[in-house]
Amino acid sequence: MNKAKLSNLLRQLNLIYFADLIRFRIQKIKNKKANAQFKKEHPNVALPPDYLMYESYQMNYKNYYNGGLTVAKNLSGYFKKHIELKDKNILDWGCGPGRIIRHMPSVINNGCQFFATDYNKNSIDWCSKHLPNIQFNKNELEAKLPYEDNSMDIIYGISIFTHLSEQMHYNWFNELLRVLKPNGIMLLSMHGDNFKIKLTEAELSDYNKGKLVVRGSIKEGHRTYAAFHPKAFVEDLFKATTVLEHMVLTSDTKSWVPQDIWIIRKP
Repeated sequence: MNKAKLSNLLRQLNLIYFADLIRFRIQKIKNKKANAQFKKEHPNVALPPDYLMYESYQMNYKNYYNGGLTVAKNLSGYFKKHIELKDKNILDWGCGPGRIIRHMPSVINNGCQFFATDYNKNSIDWCSKHLPNIQFNKNELEAKLPYEDNSMDIIYGISIFTHLSEQMHYNWFNELLRVLKPNGIMLLSMHGDNFKIKLTEAELSDYNKGKLVVRGSIKEGHRTYAAFHPKAFVEDLFKATTVLEHMVLTSDTKSWVPQDIWIIRKP
């Protein structure tokens, strides 16, 4: 049985949470030595509780911290191609335990203000306590943000739509557009064509017809709730905006499958 079929079977049997908890325990044991070494070498780096880290990324302290810094630098490079990074309001939508946003003030600075929001109360509580120079807010799963209309110059969401239902894609995208300023840009990552190898035959058939593929049967927004995004679906989602870039990244490793990156501009 391949992984896709096993995943769907575990959902049907209501065992997906249990299986994911076992995976967390395995990763924690596997990374114990490396994580202890990282803490020894970086005693002043604030690290979130292990499960918060795992839930949004994986159980490796070095990858969480250094990987987050690398992504922050990469995002800054993408932003600079389309907007001047000076005195801007920048929002991390779905920030989790701050893997990326914690680095943004030092990577960008230049008079910018930084905001972050997430539906996980524990993540927001931890971030608010440990990560300075960022304004954190908690949102709900419902598409509603605590920001005024046209208040953000840049919004990014890394692997957030990948855990939402089809209706929530439209609800949340409309909400993000509401708070984005005219001529502001939005960067979003999706499960694109690189993830076709992870689909069952039935899922692949729908995907190739341009239909969003969703693996649900669990709490929406959880890491095991998965959505896969054919290009036609995403283009329809973004039809009220201008698509500036669509990047299909490649990887030389079999263990990591890169998500597509979409950059759009609000009229």
